[in-house]
Amino acid sequence: MSDTSPPKRIEIARDDGRDVEFEPCITVFTCIYCGYTSADTAGALRLSYPPNIHLVRLPCTGKTDVLYILKAFEEGADGVYVVGCSLGNCHHVRGNERGKARVEHAKKLLDAIGLGGERLEMFFVSGGMGATFARYAEEMTERIRKLGPNPLRAKGTRVAVGDESKP
Repeated sequence: MSDTSPPKRIEIARDDGRDVEFEPCITVFTCIYCGYTSADTAGALRLSYPPNIHLVRLPCTGKTDVLYILKAFEEGADGVYVVGCSLGNCHHVRGNERGKARVEHAKKLLDAIGLGGERLEMFFVSGGMGATFARYAEEMTERIRKLGPNPLRAKGTRVAVGDESKP
């Protein structure tokens, strides 16, 4: 699997310590078929979308593990979204439906730990939908800008992915 570390965060501090500008770090899990191809199509069409997204390719969004999502937040992502094939058109039959169920489960976990499920989303596209991919990148960036930095990171805490005290 690719590195899930989000790109470096851009924050400009004022003298009083408050942020003037916040550019969120967003991790995007894509399937290698429609999800990644739509990102590639956006580039081929020279469509601009925010440079703050970090793509992680998976064989299928059905392979999106809740731990991958939590790990992205633990490593500093302010938001995460998953991009898969259109419903009913998955190259792995129902993989995108499994991915959708896992994303919904992860949203509930994020709400329970205080991070907020609204920092996570799933989108469905076909490979030729470059403009749609770019629009989703813009929408998520704006959503996360409004929510602000990852609150767990801001508090100096980390999401517990596993209990490291056990052998």
